[in-house]
This record gives sequence, C-alpha cells and structure tokens, in this order.
Amino acid sequence: MKPNGPGNYTNVLDFGARGDGVTDDTDAIQRTIDHVYARGGGTVYFPFTPAGYRIAKPAAETVAGKACRSQLYIPSDTARSGNWKNICLQGEMPVGQLHAYQLLDEKGRWPATEFPLPINNCVLFSDWEAPENRTAPNARPWSLISVLDSGDELLPFGLENLTVRNLELRVVLNPDRMYPTSSAANFRNTSRLIVEDCHFGLTRNVASFTFQKALAANPSYCAGLIASDDQNDHQAFRSVGVQGFKYGFVFGEHTVADYLYVHNCEEGIVFHDSSHLSHLHHIVAQHNKIIVSALRQNTFGLQASKNIYFQIDSIDFEPGFAPPDAYRMQYGVDDPDNRMHARITFHSGYPVAAAPFPIHGGAHVIAEKFM
Repeated sequence: MKPNGPGNYTNVLDFGARGDGVTDDTDAIQRTIDHVYARGGGTVYFPFTPAGYRIAKPAAETVAGKACRSQLYIPSDTARSGNWKNICLQGEMPVGQLHAYQLLDEKGRWPATEFPLPINNCVLFSDWEAPENRTAPNARPWSLISVLDSGDELLPFGLENLTVRNLELRVVLNPDRMYPTSSAANFRNTSRLIVEDCHFGLTRNVASFTFQKALAANPSYCAGLIASDDQNDHQAFRSVGVQGFKYGFVFGEHTVADYLYVHNCEEGIVFHDSSHLSHLHHIVAQHNKIIVSALRQNTFGLQASKNIYFQIDSIDFEPGFAPPDAYRMQYGVDDPDNRMHARITFHSGYPVAAAPFPIHGGAHVIAEKFM
C-alpha cells in the first residue's frame, strides 16, 4: 500500500481511518501501527482533520498474551530477542498549548457561555470510558494508547525507540463524574522516549457552563503521560502539556525537558525514580494541588525509589484562586519522606511574585524564589 504522506511516512488514511469525528478509527489506526511495526519501524502519519480521529473501541486487557489495557497499542518484543523497533507517531502540525479551558472566576461565577475545545491540530479523542481503579494503584492503568508489556519481568522494555510529535490525545471526562478514569498515554515499556509539541488532556472543559460542574478530585488512578520505567536510556520532552489528571507527568531518570505545561492535576510532575540526574528547564504550572512530588507507593508497575535527583531551572506557577476547588495549590513540593535531592527556582506569575511556594518535607530540596 503506497503511503500518502511526506517522505516514506505511512498515512493512517490509507489504512481506512476517516478522521471525520464520527467513524470509529481505532482499528484503522491500529492496522497502520501494526504495518509499520512489522516492516521494522517508521512513522505513522496523521494528517490534520477538522473533526479529529474518534477512538471508540474498548481497551483490550491483553494482546497476544501481553498486558495491554489500552485502546491503541504499539506491539512489543524483548531486549533478549534483539528485535527491537523504532516507531514514530506524528501529526501534521505542532499542537498549540494553553487551550482556552473554561474556568470559573475568582468569585466562583460561571461564564455566560460554554467554550468548545478547539480542534486546530491533530486530535485523537476517546469516547470509551475506562473502569475505575480506586484500590489497586500498582495495576497497569487503562489508557488511550500504550506500548505493550514486554512479557519479561526483569527487562520491562518492549520497544527501543518511540517518538511522538504533533499529536493531542483527549480522554473521556464524563459530566456525571467530572474526573477521568483513563490515562492518556502509558509509555512505561519504552526504553527511549521523545515527545515533542504534544498535549494530553480531556474531552471537556474542566469547568462546564452547560452542566454547572467543575473538575472534581480524582479517586481513580490515572495519568496524562507515563514515561519510561527505571533503567531507561533517554527521555526527552519539548513543548508538552497535560491537563486534568490525578497525575500529570510521571517521570523516571534520564529525563530532560525544555518546556512542560501542567494544568489542573492533583500532582503535576511526579518522579518514581531518578538515580541518574534529570533536568527540567521550564515548567508552567497552573491550578495544580501539588506541582512536584515523589510517588509514595508503587504505582502503574513503577517502583517508588529512594533515589530521586533532579534540577528544575524554573517553575512559573499560578496557585489557583478560582474553582475547581480540588485543584487549588497546596504544595509546590510534596516530599514527606525526604527522598528528593533537588534544586528548584520558582516564580508566581499571578499574583506576580507574591504567591507562596510551600514545601512539605523536602529536607534535601533547595528551592529559591526567582529574584
């Protein structure tokens, strides 16, 4: 099948995807991913469509005997086989961050109208609602997309290289719950991960004029972007945003980020491990209960390590004065077990340079106010 994309990219439209916002494109996109994987690697290309790609098929518990729990998946092998692949998922144009997600004003008043979320870049949106997981934090999370488990307990990585560019993933926000039950992307089983110009968020605004409801505290374990497990080789992020999850970014060691945007998460940047130094250059954090934290228990199959070493050059934050109330800032850093060894520079953008940056624990955290 001849691809209809730039260079040798393999176009999802050539495998039956419609991108009309109505057709269930799950199987067509999965066929494209499987084709690229089978040929040894390459780029799965998503042309821009004004209605987005609807992902409606329920997540599979397993695929070929390997743990999945995602609607779309990237096949996997093991390091022992020497058969690893290099896969790229790429949309047509970069994702614009800082969507006009609707918020109440400081007095809790609703805007006069509902602001629709724009589709002005390549959007994959799910309308399948995952089962809740309130009691098993270490279980594999339900997600819109994942890399399959390698099936090797000692070597969890099933894919050598994964790059994701120019894509926005949205998971269901049911107005009856007002919190998501699914993660957007679970890339724990990727050894090397690069994510650029992407956003991981919800299908509705975090505050709805139509339903007169705002995003609620989330009792179900889910995350926007789960990055690679411990012992990965390399994780790089540039212009990547998350919004509306229990955990925003879940990071391990060897993480380097140029720009991260995290909004309306209970815990925005969460480290499970970083014995090898991680370095985050700039974070924009708005309306998060906690901005930076360490996993307090094993979660999503990731170990809560004692070794967390990182530097954050700058956090520009707004603590949140307007509802949703569950996401007013409580801590800039939450490290009650004193497992972080970190240096952080912070600045409050509103109120300008005036908001406090509370630290819970953090005996080995050096936090300095900018200027």
